[in-house]
Amino acid sequence: MIEINYGKFHGSDSLPRCAYGHICTYLHTYIHTYIHTYIHTYIHTYIHAYMHTYMHARTHPRTRARARTHARTHAHTHTHTHTHTRTHTHTHTHTHTHIHTYIHTYILVLSMPMSTNWLPSV
Repeated sequence: MIEINYGKFHGSDSLPRCAYGHICTYLHTYIHTYIHTYIHTYIHTYIHAYMHTYMHARTHPRTRARARTHARTHAHTHTHTHTHTRTHTHTHTHTHTHIHTYIHTYILVLSMPMSTNWLPSV
């Protein structure tokens, strides 16, 4: 585990040593977001694709050949799922990353002694 040193840079009283905190927060956020997005996307895509395929298969007229209906449903589901997944993943990842980073940075700042953080003392 990386140890965070909140000391001053080269004895300066004006600059906090917060760079390590930023690096740790960035790395944590990147790894967390990657894992979260992968799992979320997999589960969401699987459920969405299954339900969407099921609904389309049920609503198609029974007069069509089953193979043709199946092929069309599969092609439609593949295209729809790909588009939906890309859009949903991008939006979810972007939002989650910013919120998660903000929360961790805020907690990091508040957990530092007031004499070493970059917030003004009240």
